[in-house]
Amino acid sequence: MKIGVLALQGDFAEHITMLKRIGVETAEVRLPKHLDGLDGLIMPGGESTTFGKLAVAYGLIEPIQQFGKSHAIWGTCAGAIFLSKDIGRDQPLLGLMDIKVQRNAFGRQVDSFETDLEIDELMKVTGTEHPYHAVFIRAPIIESVYGNARVLSALEDGRIVAAQEGHLLATSFHPELTDDTRFHEYFISLAS
Repeated sequence: MKIGVLALQGDFAEHITMLKRIGVETAEVRLPKHLDGLDGLIMPGGESTTFGKLAVAYGLIEPIQQFGKSHAIWGTCAGAIFLSKDIGRDQPLLGLMDIKVQRNAFGRQVDSFETDLEIDELMKVTGTEHPYHAVFIRAPIIESVYGNARVLSALEDGRIVAAQEGHLLATSFHPELTDDTRFHEYFISLAS
């Protein structure tokens, strides 16, 4: 098992650290050739417009789209935005996942927060029963899921913060900023 982490910008190093903690081989992805031999790809938090511009500049959009047809991809925060089909504004997107995402839905940096989430699928796959402590930093929300996408988790007020479409995964929060490896383990199960 070898998982790539998009390393154009953002907190890719934290994802690599989490993957190594669970014994997974990793690779930094900056060019199309770096996708060769990977079983999955994580797109980290960062700045979604910067991801788009850099992905265009490095010729990564189409190669990642092709990769995503048969391999697992997980977008966290800005990565979820980049993975989506619609964000209600014009910027480069992969357009792989049947979700509409709203950028910075919770406000500015000072509005960042943490909360516990009940995620049944995560609990089933990892065999645990305790909630997942999620970290939200200038987070997007998943406004809607359609097509083959489904909701994995929502806040108490109903706002969607995690979704899945087959081997594609999107989270509004940052699992790489916790000590809990369960979301990374779940992604590995999708990439297997």
